[in-house]
Amino acid sequence: MDRAGAAAAVCLVASLTALLMTGCGATSAGRVSPGQTASHIPASQTARTTGKPTAHSPAPPLARSVPVRLRIAAIGVDTPVMGLGLAADGTVAVPPIEAHSPAGWYDGSPTPGQTGPSVILGHVTVGSYGDGVFLRLSHLKAGDRIDVGLKDGATATFTVDSVETIPKSRFPTAKVYGNVNHPALRLITCGGNRVSGSGYQDNVVVYASLTSGTTS
Repeated sequence: MDRAGAAAAVCLVASLTALLMTGCGATSAGRVSPGQTASHIPASQTARTTGKPTAHSPAPPLARSVPVRLRIAAIGVDTPVMGLGLAADGTVAVPPIEAHSPAGWYDGSPTPGQTGPSVILGHVTVGSYGDGVFLRLSHLKAGDRIDVGLKDGATATFTVDSVETIPKSRFPTAKVYGNVNHPALRLITCGGNRVSGSGYQDNVVVYASLTSGTTS
């Protein structure tokens, strides 16, 4: 699978080693056909709620600029954001398994504030290092604010539309990664029950929409 073909399959597939160390591999986070990027998933295949924000008027799109910081006051997140590409096996890389591991933005998705679903992921736990940056991601609720600092000095402010916990076996690929007509953000981590030897059974997904953009 080439880079373009993998873009819509932002399924956060960790290696077996990462899965065992963190219990947070997202090995069933949804795939699409090779060559079908997120922006080319037909509207008929996307969830109805992805066409527009569910509760908020979207702000105009921002210029492309990579994210460098993520702040979510409601759950005490204030973390750098690293870029994530593809691993050697064609799967999406994950943040490192280490103390204070940051959130990671998948560089095959739009930058936060561009039209489309920008994808940021983080660990819920990091093995022997303890809690991950997205430990409390499932505690977010509609209306909560998410601020993403961009490299060009702008801040993209998103408002949470919804949060759901989904079995990895039924990950809603089109709803998460499908084409949308507004600047959107998806935050993804693991959740649900944790089974020894196989990790967490679910994914937590936060859906948010851009509601303002400011420059410094």
